[in-house]
Amino acid sequence: MSTYQSELMKRLTERGFLYQCTDEEALDKAAAEGGLIGYIGFDCTAPSLHVGSLVQIMMLRHLQKSGGRPIVLLGGGTTKIGDPTDKDKSRPILTQDFIDRNKDGISQVFSKFLDFDGPNGAIMVDNADWLDKLGYIDFLRDMGVHFTINRMVNLESVKRRLEREQPMTFLEFNYSLLQSYDFLELNRRYGCRLQLGGSDQWGNIIGGADLTRRVEGNEVYGFTTPLITTASGGKMGKTAEGAMWLNADASWGENFVKSPYDYWQFWRNTEDADVGKFLRLFTDVSLDEIAKLEALEGADINQAKIRLANEATTLLHGSEAARKAEETAKTTFEQGGTAEGLPTFDVETLDELVAIDAAVLTGLAASKGEARRHVKAGALKINDEKVTDPFQNLTANDLTDGVVKISVGKKKHALIRLA
Repeated sequence: MSTYQSELMKRLTERGFLYQCTDEEALDKAAAEGGLIGYIGFDCTAPSLHVGSLVQIMMLRHLQKSGGRPIVLLGGGTTKIGDPTDKDKSRPILTQDFIDRNKDGISQVFSKFLDFDGPNGAIMVDNADWLDKLGYIDFLRDMGVHFTINRMVNLESVKRRLEREQPMTFLEFNYSLLQSYDFLELNRRYGCRLQLGGSDQWGNIIGGADLTRRVEGNEVYGFTTPLITTASGGKMGKTAEGAMWLNADASWGENFVKSPYDYWQFWRNTEDADVGKFLRLFTDVSLDEIAKLEALEGADINQAKIRLANEATTLLHGSEAARKAEETAKTTFEQGGTAEGLPTFDVETLDELVAIDAAVLTGLAASKGEARRHVKAGALKINDEKVTDPFQNLTANDLTDGVVKISVGKKKHALIRLA
């Protein structure tokens, strides 16, 4: 459709969220009538979500802002199986304690983006509430008759494993049935008529919509987003240091935490060609203003990147955290000083720590080979001084207030602290 009646479909299509939709015209009409309830599921496989989940969270935000009601479905039940989608091998089986801990961690991020009060306040539920109570024989008898093996083996997640002769357990094979049942159960409990998700979930979404029509006779809809990649072809949300996590609370584990400054810097380092797309997907900035920002050229494009970093960080961490992050960046980049808030790595001693090892330790280089290339290009710096010898030792003389500043180029900085 080129013209939409509903605010929801206008928002999602104009900002670049639409990849596939079961029936655009019918969904547009349902959304225009008001009060549309939609959901997205999030399995509890880690104690934090990362930026790769942010496009889904933003869809729920747009649903609510357009008058609909979002449901956040936590996969306390489905996590016990593990989604085989886009996986070449089985996920590790998590204990109940780990699932509960992960659920507590990821549930905290949604209040930053959604309003849980008011007439269309967001709802948060756990599919363990109904999946844990299912009797196996009863479930197979009542729901299994609506699924054919022919169709299930044609799911992309199943086909890939079979084509590569990689094992898929019967446990994983059942995942699609349970996700489909989630849609049916949410339709029964809340009148939910829309499931949103990434393009890799299309088969599961179609299964849930079909099951709900067969069992309840209700018309429901599916909507998926395209795979979000960077202009250079990289996976969105991946950095040299690993995933860009959304949690900032270290109590969930250092490996699943990114500080507000790290988060701000992630967006500030966006490739020029991605600035407009990311402003549309990950901020509330108006489309007219985005058009002006993405038209900037040369060095002026940095203004758009700073705006992107401030808007995205404000949504997750608040305006004050965004302001401090920008100030930290200005102090570090423009004035050449060290500043609090930079990624910091503790070492017990500087003995035998050389320049290229420091670059790898801080994640500014993925390998010693890459670090050597940075040295050759004149990009690697210690305390803003170019490194000419890749095996230059760090010493106590390099410490300023107990830290050494390591940089690659003008944008990437970190601190090494003597513990």
